[in-house]
Amino acid sequence: MRSNGLQLNPAKTEILWFTLSRRQIQIPQAPFCVGTATIAPSSVVCDPGIYLDSNLSMTTHISKTVSNCFFAMRSIRSVRRSVSKAVLLSLVTALVLSRVDYGNATLAGRPARQLCRLQSVLHAAARIVFRARKFDHVTPLLRELHWFRIPERITFKLSCLVFRSLNGTAPAYLADSINRATDVTMRRSLRSSSSTAVVVPVTRCSTIGDRAFPVAAARAWNSLPSFVTLSASLSTFKRHLKTYLFATSY
Repeated sequence: MRSNGLQLNPAKTEILWFTLSRRQIQIPQAPFCVGTATIAPSSVVCDPGIYLDSNLSMTTHISKTVSNCFFAMRSIRSVRRSVSKAVLLSLVTALVLSRVDYGNATLAGRPARQLCRLQSVLHAAARIVFRARKFDHVTPLLRELHWFRIPERITFKLSCLVFRSLNGTAPAYLADSINRATDVTMRRSLRSSSSTAVVVPVTRCSTIGDRAFPVAAARAWNSLPSFVTLSASLSTFKRHLKTYLFATSY
């Protein structure tokens, strides 16, 4: 904090220990002294707008996101008879989809039962836009709106970050963790050396290690066809990626 010219506010400081679920009982519970304040470890912290659990399950973040989205949709539903479909779509995009997409790269590797809760938000939002009934089939509505499902939205975010990392427009802490297969000396004789693939780091723990950005992002990138990864610009890449993901999603 001092090296960056910042002042620590003990009243707003939180401490969180990260560990696997089976080792939660080993987390120290003793408080820390920060300046004149005594701070007890928390089980969940918010950094910024993303709720992190001590076991990195992201359960709290998903619950908060779903709750906030349905609260916004209840407000939108109260005025939907007074506005046009275009206005409804704008409200849903600004108040609901923005919350669903915020920080969704941190949800890579989460089980389907958790992502289904976020998917239910998209279903409810689509029914609001089209003024559909609760039990109407929602897939045609999502297709007409050109909305990806939650797994594709996560893949889109990770792939864009990899593209920016490979082209020098991403932050250094992300770009330094992505390496092309062509840059690895031992792989220059392999077929992957002539492709756009990136190196997938080896992990020890699949429950957490496989969810790290270098691993999850590299796997998302390597799953894309060459006509997407060889795009010349970010705008072209996004257009090709949307077309590909939409085709695979529906």
